[in-house]
Amino acid sequence: MSKSLSVLLAAPLALAACSDRTDEARGVDHGETLLSVSASGQAESRPDRAQFQAGIETWARSARDASAANQEKIAEIVAALRELGVEQDDIQTRAVSVQRIDWGDRKGQFQASNVVEVTMRSPDKAGEAVTAVTEAGANIVAGPSLSMTDPEATANLAYADAYKAARKRAEAYAAAAGMEVSRVLYIRDAGGTQGQTWLRGADATAESAAIRTQNVAPPPPVAMPAPEQGSPSMMIGTTRSDVYIQVDFALREK
Repeated sequence: MSKSLSVLLAAPLALAACSDRTDEARGVDHGETLLSVSASGQAESRPDRAQFQAGIETWARSARDASAANQEKIAEIVAALRELGVEQDDIQTRAVSVQRIDWGDRKGQFQASNVVEVTMRSPDKAGEAVTAVTEAGANIVAGPSLSMTDPEATANLAYADAYKAARKRAEAYAAAAGMEVSRVLYIRDAGGTQGQTWLRGADATAESAAIRTQNVAPPPPVAMPAPEQGSPSMMIGTTRSDVYIQVDFALREK
């Protein structure tokens, strides 16, 4: 057999081997069809934690006097929180400062400030806590913000919901084409939102997630006014998680 004939006979064998090889770029085998599906999922959960900031600003002719007065008032604020049952570990200092004032009616005086962050394990009592610190002399109050101690658990419920939606959509495509879902090739997390918190997805799909959500503005923060009498009501409600995924399926003939 001549050398040229040997080359001709080898060529069909090489082509056959290539056709049976897995397509490494797409992840599908010979005889399979790639289907890429994007889906969203949702889950809701009731917040079980509330956080707010409370503090005091005091003024005096000297830095020492301003600081001493401030320490006395912040101790009263902390004592009021402790009487409500707030644990010591749930009260954390966020800012402490003493500075000279060089403008306005208080020019030449010193201002001392101390701000603590309070975590309420029973969020429905946050309004009562805000009232207590205000009555104790707090002239700085911000919040509260509602959140969950285990936000990942709710996010995972949303992702599971998204995958179920993707699978149903893939099965619908396959049935319409007279095929069936063979296997899952790839799952990508495109992120989403949980209340006012962004859930970061895989970098490969972060831009697509941003495009889908860029026209959906998060709700504006709610400012709680300082209470005058009684305790402001707390409406806990639920926090919703919205997530997005992309799943690549391999379809095959039935």
